[in-house]
Amino acid sequence: MKTLVAYFSASGKTAKVAAKLAKVLDADIFEIRPTEPYTKADLNWMNKKSRSSVEMRDRSSRPRIAAVLNNFDEYDTVYVGFPIWWYREPSIIDTFLEAYDFTDKTVVPFATSGSSKMGETADNFRKLIPRARVLEGDRLPANISEKELQDWTSQSW
Repeated sequence: MKTLVAYFSASGKTAKVAAKLAKVLDADIFEIRPTEPYTKADLNWMNKKSRSSVEMRDRSSRPRIAAVLNNFDEYDTVYVGFPIWWYREPSIIDTFLEAYDFTDKTVVPFATSGSSKMGETADNFRKLIPRARVLEGDRLPANISEKELQDWTSQSW
């Protein structure tokens, strides 16, 4: 059974958690990078005209991803990490989910956020990849330890 940790990180917090998670799981890691990187202004959620605000209002928005993962078929389990934006996954995660065949894969969402919960994330994942087994996942603190990640990943889902 081969595991992948795929993640999008706007500020670096999710990247750190993803790296620790990949180490704990002895998994491959893949960064979901937008072709057009987000600037600080793009991420200003208080500005209704910022790029992230516009994308999140438009549920059909699909920011382009810079790289393709050619060996996706090799993975049985995929952990998908991201910061929570507007109580759900960022639109670029939807782009990633729709770009690959998740049939019969187990998908575990994980998010970083100061306080927001996972919101609609698992339901959104299930709609986008209906042939996958999507678990509820969890919001993880940016400073989570490897031991805490081991405990989290070893729970019976």
